[in-house]
Amino acid sequence: MQTKILIPVVLGVVIVGWTVWLGSGKSASETPLPAVAATLSADGTQLIDITAKGGYSPRVVEARAGVPTVLRVATSGTFDCSSSIVIPKLGYQKFLKPTGTEDIAISAEQAQGTLQGTCSMGMYSFQIKFQ
Repeated sequence: MQTKILIPVVLGVVIVGWTVWLGSGKSASETPLPAVAATLSADGTQLIDITAKGGYSPRVVEARAGVPTVLRVATSGTFDCSSSIVIPKLGYQKFLKPTGTEDIAISAEQAQGTLQGTCSMGMYSFQIKFQ
């Protein structure tokens, strides 16, 4: 009779332990990625290209502070929540077209500090670090 109780308890402990062990590693989305630098156009405007599909890529961009900037967000068959972009510091919120590009102007005055963008649900995010 004790064996009938002991086996399910031991199996339960093993399954729970294995689940905790497998879940304790960092996933690829938690691994910090190196920042990507913005490019400078001929007219002195910074261009930052971000792709929105299943999140935002790159997730971190480094740019020059105090320079007029255009954030270009590209979509290609994007139907997840990353197509709904929110940038609180700019007061910007928009549903992007499933395929295309959206140019978001950032003035020299707004190009300071860290600019955080997210999807409308807060699941996906990106940062522009103005330095």
